[in-house]
Amino acid sequence: MKMKRFVSIALCALMLLPILAGCGAKTEPTVATAAPAATEAATTAPAVETEAPVALAEDVQKIVDRGVLRVGVKNAVLGFGFQDELTGEYSGMEISLAEKIAEYLGVDVEFTAVTAATRTELLDSGDIDCVLATFTITEERKKSWDFTTAYYTDYVTVLVEDASGIKTLADLADKKVGVSSGSTSAKALVKAMIEAGVLSGDGFDADTFDPATWTDGVSFAQYDDYPTISTALSAGEVDAFCVDKSILAVYHTDGRSYIDDKFSPQEYGIATVKGSGMSELCETLVTGWLADGTIDALIAENGIA
Repeated sequence: MKMKRFVSIALCALMLLPILAGCGAKTEPTVATAAPAATEAATTAPAVETEAPVALAEDVQKIVDRGVLRVGVKNAVLGFGFQDELTGEYSGMEISLAEKIAEYLGVDVEFTAVTAATRTELLDSGDIDCVLATFTITEERKKSWDFTTAYYTDYVTVLVEDASGIKTLADLADKKVGVSSGSTSAKALVKAMIEAGVLSGDGFDADTFDPATWTDGVSFAQYDDYPTISTALSAGEVDAFCVDKSILAVYHTDGRSYIDDKFSPQEYGIATVKGSGMSELCETLVTGWLADGTIDALIAENGIA
C-alpha cells in the first residue's frame, strides 16, 4: 500500500515538471526587462515636447550614477534663489527649475550658494554641475561657458537712499556706485549714462571696460556680495546700489527708492560647461518648459512677472 502511494506521488511530480518548466520560461524575460527600470526612469522625457529618450551623455550619466545634481544658486534674491535663515530651505523660480532638472534625471539636488564672483569658478572646477543664479547671458561669457535659451529677462536699475535726493541717471554724475564683483552692472550703468547724454563716453570701450579703473563722471566700489553693498549704502560708503532689479527687490526697504530709469535688459540662462552633455540636456528642458507654459507658471508663482 505504501509502495503504491509512493509511485503515485512520483508520477504526479513527473507530470508537473513540464508545467513548472513552462512557468519558469515565462517569468524569466520579465525579470530581465525589469532590472533596468531605474535607468529608464532617469532617461524618460519630461512633461514637455521632446524626442524619444536616448542614451545619456557621459557627464550627465555621472550625475545619475552619483545620485545628486549639484547646482550653484543665489541665496538672497527673492523670487529666484532665497534661503530661509531659520530653516535653511531654498525657494524661488531658479530653485524650482533646478529641482525639475533633478527630477527628470531621477536624482536628488544639492544647492551651493554662489556669488557673481564665484559661480564660474565652481563650475570650472567641477564642484557644481550647472549654475542657475540670475546669470546674465552675454556674448563674452558664451566664449567660456554654454548658456541655455533665456528663461527670464530682467533690467538693471539703481537703488538709493531717499535722503540722497538721487532720482535719475543724471543725478548719479560724480557719485560712487556699489556693484558686485564680476557682474556686468557697472558697464551697463556707464553705457546707459552715455546714451542718456550724462557722460561723454570718451574712453569707453565695452570690451575692455573695468569698473575698478573707471572714474569718468561716475566711480564704482566692488563688493563680494549684495548684503555688503546694501550695508555700504546705509553707511554712506556708496551713493547708490546698482544691479538687476530682481536682485534689488530684497533691499528695497523703507527709506529707499529706485531711480526712474531702468536699462540694459538682462537675459538669464542656465550656465554649463562648454560643449558638455549637460548643456544639451538643459537646453532641451528649458525650451520645452518655455513652450508648454511651465516657466510662465513659475514666474507667476514667485511673483516676478
